[in-house]
Amino acid sequence: MRSVSGRPKGRPPATDHAAIERAAFALFTERGFEGTTLDAIAEAAGIGRRTLLRYYPSKNDIPWGRFDESLADLRGSLAAMPDDIPVHEAVHRAVLAFNHVDEGAVAQHRQRMTLLLRTPALQAHSALKYRQWCEVITSYVAGRLGLPCDALLPRAVGNVSLALTLSAYEEWLEREGRTIEECLDEALSGLRAYFAGTVG
Repeated sequence: MRSVSGRPKGRPPATDHAAIERAAFALFTERGFEGTTLDAIAEAAGIGRRTLLRYYPSKNDIPWGRFDESLADLRGSLAAMPDDIPVHEAVHRAVLAFNHVDEGAVAQHRQRMTLLLRTPALQAHSALKYRQWCEVITSYVAGRLGLPCDALLPRAVGNVSLALTLSAYEEWLEREGRTIEECLDEALSGLRAYFAGTVG
């Protein structure tokens, strides 16, 4: 969900993932998600439709930003966690890092998460993204516990982590006085209780 790092060669200097997102989010605010077409986004970003589709395969992918790169960062963050900390603490730290938002990007991130959580047309697509996210957590937990990835406990931890994270975002969207870090930290503390009841 984080911003672009570099620009592909041959593109206009003003064209990158972040610029496309800014143009798209402005249109989503003005016209609504379903009322915004790919052609309108391409025009607002000053690029052609084909160029837009090289950055984002579909309109549904735009609110997710550079999600594949973010997932790679999550895998790297988990892999770098010390083996001497509890599994639930490692997941807690990694999810906090994954969802870190720079102060200047908070407003756009709030808009992004409002779209992802409250736009009916995005829910089927979002379910695929959530599954990919869960699989990263599941794989890490399975490795730490010496279990196969399809074992119940790693899969349950992945799903519980997702539920806690989404609950934290709902809280954040409803209460503007709180930071997403505060909401996530509070929600993810539930992992400790979950592990205490399942692993002992």
